[in-house]
Amino acid sequence: MGCSAKWTGPKPDLFIRTGGDQRLSNFLLWHLAYTELYFTDTLWPDFGADDFHAALEAFAERERRFGGVPDAGTGA
Repeated sequence: MGCSAKWTGPKPDLFIRTGGDQRLSNFLLWHLAYTELYFTDTLWPDFGADDFHAALEAFAERERRFGGVPDAGTGA
């Protein structure tokens, strides 16, 4: 059994994938169910503070629903 199956820490809120790939590659697959995903073309060695702040700004603008649906304003 892999190490990720034994992970008991908190589930991440934000997952940042560098290098232009838009896949998880089975990394913490079950733990990322309600995690916000951020993909960037910047390669890891070049990923700096400005890139990190851009990821945090994108994360702050998202509406987190944790599997729910947005309120349609129907009054129900």
